[in-house]
Amino acid sequence: MARIGVQAMMLRESFEKIGPFETLRKVAEIGYRAVEVSQIPMDQANVAELERARGELGIEFAALSAQLEGEQGSTPYPLAVDVERVVADCRRLGTDMLRIGMAPMFELQSEDSVRDYAKRAEKAAQALADEGIALYYHNHHVEFAKMSGRYIMDILADEAPSMGLEIDVHWVQRGGLDPVRTLHKYAGRTAMVHLKDYRIGALSEEGVKAHAEGNHEAFMREFADVVQFAEVGEGNLDFASIVPTAVETGAKYLLVEQDRLYGRTVFDALTISHDNLVGLGFQDLF
Repeated sequence: MARIGVQAMMLRESFEKIGPFETLRKVAEIGYRAVEVSQIPMDQANVAELERARGELGIEFAALSAQLEGEQGSTPYPLAVDVERVVADCRRLGTDMLRIGMAPMFELQSEDSVRDYAKRAEKAAQALADEGIALYYHNHHVEFAKMSGRYIMDILADEAPSMGLEIDVHWVQRGGLDPVRTLHKYAGRTAMVHLKDYRIGALSEEGVKAHAEGNHEAFMREFADVVQFAEVGEGNLDFASIVPTAVETGAKYLLVEQDRLYGRTVFDALTISHDNLVGLGFQDLF
């Protein structure tokens, strides 16, 4: 059965302040039992606390995070030079999934560079598969730019057939596509889905002033910046359809994420998302 969890990018400040174990204890008290690890140093101290949370709190780790290149020992794991360490930590934390959170933007500048990146990702995915670990790629909106009439996302998927996908429904929406149709498109290949809502906020005071003064350039900058991240259920995305579609099309983990909190604490935001998802009838997925 699929499980709803948390993307730990939201928790990085709490990890720094009170440590991974105490942070995940608070997450478990809200009602989450699954976590995708991202944007924290994977040093021995933190890995030990994550392992403790697994044993004492029943936290399961959906995936760890990686990149293709980088220096040995860096965070996230650089696959070109650090496969041994990432395999050891995946096994220690009980996960068989690893995800690339974002490709370096220079890798997505041309069709040739996208294909080259995908081929290197395919090589990494095959090496990890030999160790029983699957590699996934997480999208933003930029992967829905078109090159030669094809989305970057599709070029990556086609050129790296051993690599799965992690679909972020907010960024799909911001990329101009429908999340439900996109999940159907990549059915069977998407093991993880990010549940992140899409809200239209109020125009800023600067934007209102620029409009009144006839400053069109300044107004348009503010006008284009009203899209916000939101707690699940507090924005415009249809999670009553998104969640069952994600499960039906093969997702193992549905991970709540919110890039900006707009004054709320991370634990308040996670509580709102949890309660809204329970209110939609998805309590059995926690």
